[in-house]
Parts: sequence; C-alpha cells; structure tokens
Amino acid sequence: MKSTFDINNLVRPNIKNITPYSSARDEYKDISSDEMIFLDANENPFENGVNRYPDPQQIGVKRILSKCKKIDEKNILLGNGSDEVLDLIFRAFCEPKEDNVITLPPTYGMYSVLANINNIENRKILLDKDFQPKVEKILSTIDNQTKILFLCSPNNPTGNSFSEDKVIELLKKFNGLVVIDEAYIDFSEHEGWLKKIKKFPNLIITQTLSKAYGLAGIRLGVCYASEEIIKILNNIKPPYNVNELTQQKAVERLRNYEDVKNEISQLISERKRLKDELECCVSYIEKVYPSDGNFLLIKVDDANKRYNQLLEYGVVVRNRTTQPLCENCLRISVGILEENLKLIRALKAIQ
Repeated sequence: MKSTFDINNLVRPNIKNITPYSSARDEYKDISSDEMIFLDANENPFENGVNRYPDPQQIGVKRILSKCKKIDEKNILLGNGSDEVLDLIFRAFCEPKEDNVITLPPTYGMYSVLANINNIENRKILLDKDFQPKVEKILSTIDNQTKILFLCSPNNPTGNSFSEDKVIELLKKFNGLVVIDEAYIDFSEHEGWLKKIKKFPNLIITQTLSKAYGLAGIRLGVCYASEEIIKILNNIKPPYNVNELTQQKAVERLRNYEDVKNEISQLISERKRLKDELECCVSYIEKVYPSDGNFLLIKVDDANKRYNQLLEYGVVVRNRTTQPLCENCLRISVGILEENLKLIRALKAIQ
C-alpha cells in the first residue's frame, strides 16, 4: 500500500470553489500611515488602541514564528486556539454524513467532539499496551471515505511520543491527511515533525502557545502545512479570527523567547524530580509513565479515592480512569517547585 496523495481529491467540492470573504483590511492593508484616514470598515473612529479591526492574517505574529521555527510564513495559519484550527480542518476536508476520520484513544477529547459537531464518523482504534499506534490495524480500517488520521504526539493523556518509524509508515501509506498534534512538543527531547512538511504533502502539524509559552488565556493555536493546505484553510477561516490583544501578547512573548526557554528547562527539571519522588516514596502509586509533556500520568490503586483525597488537601489533578487503557490513572500537571512540594506532601500524607 503506497500513498498517491492529491489534495484536490480531499477538499470538499463546495470548499474548493468557495469565494472567501474579503474584509476591509484584506483590501487595504497599510493602516500604519498617519496621512490616511480610514472610513472603509465602519469602525468607531475614537482611538483607544483596539477600535480598529486586527490584522486578519496576523503578519506580525507569523513573521516571528517563521524565524523561531525556521519555516516560511506561507506554511503558517493561526487560529483562536488549536481547537479552531482542528475545526477548520474538519470543515475543509470532511463531507458530513459521508466521510470518516480515525483517532487513537486514549487521546485528546476534542477530536471526537469536533467529529460529532461536523457529523463525521470517528473510527477509534486503541493504542497498543505501550501507547503506540497499531499501524496494521489503522491501515486496514481506512477506506475511500477516510479523510484524516489524528495523532497526538506527545500524546495526551499518556505523555509519550509516537515511534518515528510508525508515523512515517502511516504518512507514506495513507492517501489522506495526517494531523500531528504537537501541543507538548517543546517539553520533548524529540525535535518534532516541522522539518518534514516539505517531504510529506499530507502532513499537518498543530501547535499552541498555551503550554510552553504560558499563554493559555489568549487562545492562540498554530497550524503548519503545505502552502496549498494553508490556502484552503485561509479561505474558510473567519476574517478576524485572532483578536488584536491576542496578537500583541503573542508578539511580546515570542520576542522574549529566552524567558520561555528558561521556563521550559525548569519544568523539564521539575518533571524529572517529581517522577523520581513519586516512584520511590508513595506506596499506592503502581506506575509513573514516561512523559515528553509538562505532565505525568500515574497509575494508582484507586483513582477515584486518591483524586478526592487530594482535593481535601487543596490539590486538583485530572482523573483519567474512565479513559481507555487508563484505568485508575491520574494525570498531574508539573507545577512550580512550591506546588510540586505541596503535591508530594499531600500524596505522602493520604492513606
């Protein structure tokens, strides 16, 4: 089985021929000139810093991301969080009531939610016992209506990265889109898949500024893909989907990337220290899984009991025991030193 990928065979017919909305700022872009007055967009003329519409293409943010990630601006799309990016991918390539996608539980829950919202069949194939994709099972499940395969790597909630060989095999043999969600890639020793976009035209990578960059509150998601895919998604995105304040905050943070790298380094160090403490000093913890994210998945004797006990000590974690392959598992975000010490004290105190 070998991929004969052609993006024109995937995009929905009504999307392929769509005429995108043209906003005032698409038609006249240079709003920095002091010599011009702007009476084209029905904006409030009283200046307050946000009375004008934001840049619909977020050029300032993309320019900095392009330098940081060493990837062309034409290969970047920004969204109101990664969830908007994922939704755009569904809407561009999946025909409601006809097409299907494949997800690999346990994984990020929004893939299933978005499939339901867009009335797309979601074919779920469990990861194996090592939390790796079952390549043969995935390939045998694919049919002519399978449009997208979602891979979360590093995976949430398990924390592990997927085998490069397995992912490459899927990229080579699947004629549809392979979306690799790299929300946690900055915490991993693996470099990720950005450098392989030109090699694999069916590869889409999503990232976020919510995790390593500490900007969960501004909701900014990033999509990296071929110029052809980015153009399709740009044609259907809302005209001003990323607001001005989000763009300003993102630029500010990206310009201080040394601070980001320092925080990442601290969290990786804390992740190791926390893992060592939990493995050696808490008897009811049966396993601490390896993690490339900013969290640890731990298996305990009774997840519901331990979750409620931690609440009594003022510590909130995520109970993942209802997820496939995660029976009696808790997911714990890595905090700052003081938070992690409080967590460890609480875990040691409860019986």
